[in-house]
Amino acid sequence: MSAEILRIHPDEPEPERIQYVAGCIRAGKVVGLPTDTFYGLAVDPVNLRAVESIYEIKSRMKHKPLSLLVANLTQAYQLARDCGNCFDQLAERFWPGPLTVIVKASSRLPLRSTANTGNVALRVPDAAIARMVVEALGLPITATSANLAGLPECTYAGCVRDQIGERIELIVDGGPTGRSVPTTIVDLSGCDGTWQVLREGAIPTHAIALALQER
Repeated sequence: MSAEILRIHPDEPEPERIQYVAGCIRAGKVVGLPTDTFYGLAVDPVNLRAVESIYEIKSRMKHKPLSLLVANLTQAYQLARDCGNCFDQLAERFWPGPLTVIVKASSRLPLRSTANTGNVALRVPDAAIARMVVEALGLPITATSANLAGLPECTYAGCVRDQIGERIELIVDGGPTGRSVPTTIVDLSGCDGTWQVLREGAIPTHAIALALQER
């Protein structure tokens, strides 16, 4: 059975449609929706059966934690612990935007949702649909890219339909995403206040370094 396709305006999302998407996620369904980089697979991260579904859909290695989208910095603080000044500086400079930050996870998240690492990767996306879904749900949502392992990431809904439309229940069509490069990933999970760029994406490493030198 093919996924339902739901069109939502990318800049002025229709509230009733956002509520519908949030309801699907709350019910444990896997939803493909646009972010500011690629389309992602959204589930409730504390619903372990839904989390398991993502690993099965993507044939993803189960030791890799899933990144989470949050609506704002306040919600990020609820999911993280021992953040430190580096986290504050990067969040202030680059959120909302294509920066994923890895920090120690708080006890609010099941260990399984962190792939048993105890860490969580957080991002506030520069995408109205995703942020409004998080706000309507009252929880973060997962943000792993909506593509099969080994195939290109999707920048439009039709690509998600073609790759995994038979494996998920709903695809939100918010038009093409704003970028075609992935997020930059910075790891702040060390205990000594150090940082490391694990993947350079939309934000160059030198911009991260400059932001952290401003303290």
